[in-house]
Amino acid sequence: MMVNSTLSYFILGAYMYTGPLRYLYFMLTVMVYIVIVISNTSVIVVICMNRSLHEPMYLFLCSLFVNELYGSTGLFPFLLLQILSDIHTVSKPFCYLQIFCVYTYVHVEFCNLAIMSYDRYLAICFPLQYNTQMTSNKAVIFIIVIWFYSFVKFLITLSLNIRLSLCGNIINSLNCHNYLVAKLACSDSEVNNIYGLFGVVLTIIVPLFPIFFSYTKILKVCFSGSKQTRQRAVSTCTPHLVSLLNFSFGCLFEVLQSRFDMSGVSSEFRMILSLYFLIMQPLLNPIMYGLQMSKIRNTCKQLLCDKMLSGHRDTM
Repeated sequence: MMVNSTLSYFILGAYMYTGPLRYLYFMLTVMVYIVIVISNTSVIVVICMNRSLHEPMYLFLCSLFVNELYGSTGLFPFLLLQILSDIHTVSKPFCYLQIFCVYTYVHVEFCNLAIMSYDRYLAICFPLQYNTQMTSNKAVIFIIVIWFYSFVKFLITLSLNIRLSLCGNIINSLNCHNYLVAKLACSDSEVNNIYGLFGVVLTIIVPLFPIFFSYTKILKVCFSGSKQTRQRAVSTCTPHLVSLLNFSFGCLFEVLQSRFDMSGVSSEFRMILSLYFLIMQPLLNPIMYGLQMSKIRNTCKQLLCDKMLSGHRDTM
């Protein structure tokens, strides 16, 4: 097979001809994207506008919602264009840009969930020392480090992939995928494989340590503590655990379907689940946290009531 050193675009081979149904898929995708943008933006605005929510837990949530907007924006506009298109191609620079957005989104998400679990550990296990051990300034520093570390880490991965010579340009996916692009390589990719394995450890295994540590300690306190302590732990940890399990499931399936033969599963189902972590996480997180966190819920009600009263006065 000849090396294609002048490759300028990739072909996305997972798209199928859907005829008039493409317009239905387009409208459904637009509706999902609108809900994601409105819900995440609304919670971010609520947290930013209310000074009582300028606490570490809500700052971490704000970072999480910003990341949901970032990740979904890296997918949805591109996905909408491809749904309406008859030729499913993407330029090489844009493909690498999408890979960068999606993979940094994943890394920021895991790190953000890890630091949120540590924050809950301090709040539940050391409630009296919490305000000194986790301040708003420390939370901002944590957030900056998470984003900076994620961007630098994947810039290295991307620079290693860009230097590869490719023998093909067909990616069997709905979007650009780092592993599938690397599989097209004809040149020596040993360095990429080693750093890729190292990257998986940094992206998934390392964040799991504070998560397991925190919840082990939280469970220990719950079993030995009062009923009030257990209720507080459940109310504050439930949305975080649901978010963590939901995201982990989506990422696990994405890894399995991209690296192993899953021909026994229908292609439509594979396509939906391959985008699960990029759709369901940004869709469910703001709704779940907004409903569960009483401060966010009450602030939303207050802002809504104030707006309605203001509108009523204007009409008088």
